[in-house]
Amino acid sequence: MNSVRRFAVAGSVAAATVLLATAPAFAHVSVQPQGPAAKGGYATVNFKVPNERDDASTTQLEVNFPTDHPLASVMPQPVPGWTAKVTKSKLAKPLTVHGKQINEAVSKVTWTGGKIGPGEFQQFPLSIGALPTDTDELVFKAIQTYDNKEVVRWIEEEKEGAAEPENPAPVLALTAAADDHHATSASDSKPSATATTASSESSSDNTARVLGIAGIVVGIAGVAFGVLAGRRRSSSNA
Repeated sequence: MNSVRRFAVAGSVAAATVLLATAPAFAHVSVQPQGPAAKGGYATVNFKVPNERDDASTTQLEVNFPTDHPLASVMPQPVPGWTAKVTKSKLAKPLTVHGKQINEAVSKVTWTGGKIGPGEFQQFPLSIGALPTDTDELVFKAIQTYDNKEVVRWIEEEKEGAAEPENPAPVLALTAAADDHHATSASDSKPSATATTASSESSSDNTARVLGIAGIVVGIAGVAFGVLAGRRRSSSNA
């Protein structure tokens, strides 16, 4: 009987441990592409913003764009209840896009007017490009504001070999440039203004959910097994 109880307790502890370990993956502001984010091309990305507070609502999101890899084209898709403001800044070094010289690029996009309540999240889609060809990722620093005036700055960059920072900045991973036979190249690509708002979940989120569910199942199975064994022993003693 003791071994059965130990198995049940171990299963419950495993379930709780898995859930605690995966909880931060759901809390961070993150960015994920709706499709491949190929170098040199265009992509539609979703900034996923969960509300972390039980007694306050998120009322503003500000996303700052990398200055070392400026993007000439940034178009927000309308989000019901929210207003997007695109801010541009002059470039120290002009960009050449489709044979034209670009002297300014988007420095940030700010969404206001809406509300993300406790226990909810919202996705903010953007069409962006042309993506740089000389880096494997883009770091976007985000600032989340609540209606109680609290401000959370998701601006910390992860360092190789170091623990994940408390408030990591959203990072967009870029894929290798597609060849001419399988995808449209950057020279003739154009951002889509009619991209859909499909609910794109990151692979890390999916993995976290699977592991969390698996842990819960193991815990429940252990408890149920222990209870059943106890009943059988009581019946046999009677």
